[in-house]
Parts: sequence; structure tokens; C-alpha cells
Amino acid sequence: QVQLVQSGGGLVQAGGSLRLSCAASGRTFSRYLMGWFRQAPGKEREFVAAFNWSGSTIVYADSVKGRFTISRDNTKNTLYLQMNSLKPEDTAVYYCAGGVESYAYWGQGTQVTVSS
Repeated sequence: QVQLVQSGGGLVQAGGSLRLSCAASGRTFSRYLMGWFRQAPGKEREFVAAFNWSGSTIVYADSVKGRFTISRDNTKNTLYLQMNSLKPEDTAVYYCAGGVESYAYWGQGTQVTVSS
């Protein structure tokens, strides 16, 4: 069983930065598809950014391109999301997710609130 444990997040003013972390258990993290999603109040969960398992492909949602950076450290089994130039519309619960061919495993979620 794979567990994803998130940390980071919190309250920040518009224009500020936050970093989210997602620590994974298991020995095959380096082969996992890994990504970040978010869900704002009253809205459906949406894609933010993702790696393929080899790290050769990174995809970002248009809404975060140029502001957010996804990265991973396979030696620490940890996924990161660096969020810069945050906007109030980035306010949401953020989730990390991963799996071999699909997002089978999910973190517990962490709140990010951006004040104007």
C-alpha cells in the first residue's frame, strides 16, 4: 500500500510564495506518474501539474504556467510544488496524487489560502 503524506500550505498574501511537499512510501516512487490537483470551494477538482514516471515530461495547467514549478526528488521519495506569484484564485485544497499508470493514490489534501 502506498501512502502520500502532504505538508506545506497555509495563508499567504497575493504575490507571495508557498511550497507544498508530498512524501511517498514504497520502493517504486521513481517509476510513478506524479501530479498535483486542487479543488476550490464549490468547484470540481482540477489538474495543476504532473510528471510522467521518468520525469521526462512535465505538464502544467494554463492557469499556473510560469508561476508554479513541479519537481521531484526520487532519493527522498518526495514530490514538490513551488508556487510563486500567488493569486486569490489559487485558493483551494491541494492534493498530490500518484500511481503506476493512473492516479491510484492520493494525499490527504492541504489548504492554500491567498488573501487579496
